[in-house]
Amino acid sequence: MNSTVEILGFAREAAWLPWAVQYFFLIGISTAAFFLSLPGFALRRASWAGASRQALLVALVCGITAPVALLSDLHQPGRFLNFYLHPNLRSWMAWGSFFIPLYLGGLLLYAWLCLRPRLAALAQSATDPRLAALYRALAYGGHDNRSAVKLAALVTALGAVLILLYTGMEVMVVQARPLWNTPLLPLLFVVTAFGGALGMSALFAAVTRQRGVAPLLNGGIAATQWLLLALLAAWFVSGLTGLSAPAAEVLAAVRGSRGWALTLAWLVGSTVLTLWIARRRPQSLVLVALLALHGAWAVRWIVLMGGQAIPKMGALFGTYSLTLTPDGLLGIVGSAGLALAIYIVLTSFIPWDEPAAA
Repeated sequence: MNSTVEILGFAREAAWLPWAVQYFFLIGISTAAFFLSLPGFALRRASWAGASRQALLVALVCGITAPVALLSDLHQPGRFLNFYLHPNLRSWMAWGSFFIPLYLGGLLLYAWLCLRPRLAALAQSATDPRLAALYRALAYGGHDNRSAVKLAALVTALGAVLILLYTGMEVMVVQARPLWNTPLLPLLFVVTAFGGALGMSALFAAVTRQRGVAPLLNGGIAATQWLLLALLAAWFVSGLTGLSAPAAEVLAAVRGSRGWALTLAWLVGSTVLTLWIARRRPQSLVLVALLALHGAWAVRWIVLMGGQAIPKMGALFGTYSLTLTPDGLLGIVGSAGLALAIYIVLTSFIPWDEPAAA
């Protein structure tokens, strides 16, 4: 008796490109950094004054850059407009088009209310009359209205929570991608977003030589790395025990793959290294910051790009090569350049190396 074995293999190009990774990376860091700004500005805790000021700057830089990456991923602004012209309220992606303006609008209002006293002080100290007039107009009286700051913080917090929720859910609900289809994914994005926000705040603090905030930020980074290891362990246990069918499917698909084994070893090893340095060198800023940012980026790259490489059917892994094109490396460099330009503009116009007003 003869038997026939048919092996299927379909190589598909990635549908979600690095623009998506950049958007998830930047918007996650922005929302997490906003929450890190609350202790210093909304709650007026003196120990958080310097760290919260850097966190607010991170929230603005990444929050303004993120929508550009999103629009680039859609390839034309008209596609984003269709979310409003023809809303599909059963889609998490469609809901995101409403959550993004809520968060960004609230963030800009919150930042302005927090910075009004500083703008008024700059108007008084400016030697150029035209610059002084500009600062005075932006300060709009310069009153430190704590009630208004808390109200704006509440609105922005609602938008930030919704952003964190939808960015995790719109990926998790894709059942065709087993690496995405896990309830742990939104938590994984949230934890790494806070790790990246703490890392970016530490990097900005290092630029302005505010080493006094290092122990506070490194303590937070260490906590996020513990949580990341716990989530990774929970995912593996759920896959090995069969509690999660998608996780078990992923483990079966990548069994014997040297590339995936190296990827896992790299992620776990870099996470442990970040944790070790953050605990052993609490005064360090740059190295821990770069490692924390690497972890936040690596998780999103592995999930979004690696998740598309796992075959839906058959035995052939998909491949993606990072090319020097606007959809590849050039786009990543361009987004980094835009974020740097926004950072330069904001820091040139307003000093951020002073503690928040108490």
